[in-house]
This record gives sequence, structure tokens and C-alpha cells, in this order.
Amino acid sequence: MPDSSTTQTLLLGHSPDPDDAFMFYGLATGKLDSGRWRFEHILQDIQTLNERALRGELHITAISIHAYPYVADKYALTNCGSSMGDGYGPMVVTREPMTLEDLRGKRIAVPGTMTTAFLALNLCLGRDNFQHELVMFDQILDHVAAGKADAGLIIHEGQLTYQNQKLHCVVDLGVWWQKQTGLPLPLGGNVIRRDLGSDNMREIAGILKNSIQYSLDHRAEAVEHALQYARDMGRDLADRFVGMYVNHWTLDYGDAGRNAIRELLRRGHAAGLVPDAGEIDFV
Repeated sequence: MPDSSTTQTLLLGHSPDPDDAFMFYGLATGKLDSGRWRFEHILQDIQTLNERALRGELHITAISIHAYPYVADKYALTNCGSSMGDGYGPMVVTREPMTLEDLRGKRIAVPGTMTTAFLALNLCLGRDNFQHELVMFDQILDHVAAGKADAGLIIHEGQLTYQNQKLHCVVDLGVWWQKQTGLPLPLGGNVIRRDLGSDNMREIAGILKNSIQYSLDHRAEAVEHALQYARDMGRDLADRFVGMYVNHWTLDYGDAGRNAIRELLRRGHAAGLVPDAGEIDFV
């Protein structure tokens, strides 16, 4: 456990995306006082961060909620930092219009098998009812447009740009989930390593929340910072994307958000898709 009197450097993992860049603007630019803690930002795609969390390599990291049951022995979820699909979320897109039934048996390009998008797709279509191939999230639209897969499961800003490639949305999994449960779809969250100790975990989680609040309070400059990670998006679209995934849910899950996580993982476990997460800890 770190000594409370000395400066400690923490490894903070997050995706190279506008929403995460926006969220951690205050910390990344040194505009926010982080006390005795220093943060080394590790920018990697979510599948890689999920895999690193399995090994407990980072002190704090963004993960897919799908991944949480696999890392719950090492990490607790922080109440802040979530990406919630509140009536929207990952989408399945195709070159030609299709129905949900048409997707069964098809080859679908996916951004990672531990992403929440993949878990939601399995819950929606049924386990083993489609084939999948792993493609980097920012290459899926091109992959589908080129005819290399029947469909693509898109996350991040692809949800706002897929029509640029004349692709069609078959299902928005955030809409599907909300119709099923009345809850938002909990896509990603931040986790913090348990071996930091409970007092330090709470203190660090508080700093993360302050960073999110700082960005919301200084929105224009935080969006400007986030633009460097906004692939194929201008300022207006990037601002819209940030608003989708950094909002009141991100400051705190609230009871509805925590219930959404429990329900997603309960359904995933019942379908044989994830281990039992047990009692879920939030800091």
C-alpha cells in the first residue's frame, strides 16, 4: 500500500477517444490539482485495456462492463467514469438493409470479445447464433463497406459516422436494451485496484470525479483537447459524441446505473456468457 506522505505515480488506462480524452482533460493537462498523486496516462483500445486488467497491470483503467466479472478479484468499480448508453449504444451495421433475424448465422466484425457491445449482441441474437471476427474498432466500418464481413458491430464515434459510408443500422443495442429492461446500457466504467487500500481508493476516485466535473465546467476547452482523438469528426460532431458519453451518468452511476450493471451481468451469467460477478463493489 502506498505511503500517504509521498508522491505516488499511478498508471491510468483509457481509450484514445474523444469522450475519455474529455473526461481526463484536467488531469492530462495539469490543470487539476491531484495532490500527492501523479497520473501516467496509458492510451490503448478497450480490448487491450480489458486484457491488461485481467493481469492487474494498471492502477486505474477503463474497462468494458462485460469484463468486470473477470477482474473483480483485483479491482472495484468507481462510481464515476461510466459510459452509459441511455437509449442509444453500439450498433450493428450492414451494406444492405437487414432485419434482426437476417443477422443470425452471419459473419459479424466485432471490436473485441470482452466488450460490452459483444455481450449485448450475444444477449440480443442468442449465444452461438452468429459468427464473429475480431477487427480493430476504428477499422470495422471500412471492413464492412469493403464486403469483408456481412455486418459490423460498431462502438465509439462510428455510431455517428457510419452513414458516411452508406451503411445501414440493423439494431441499436442501447435501444434494444432499454426496451428490454427500462434501463440504460452500461458500456464502460473505470476500475481501481484493490491493493491500493480502501482509503486511497476513495481518495483517488474523488480526484477522477473532480476531473470529470472540471471538464464539464470547462466544456469548450475540454472538447478542443478531445478533438485530437476525434477521427473523422469536426467540432460539432465531437461535442455531440462527448455529450452522449460524458454526462450526469459519468459523474455518478446513481441507483439506476448501478442496477443496470447488476442486471446486465445477471443476464449475461444466466445466458452462460460471463461468470457470476457476485456482490459488485463501487468506490
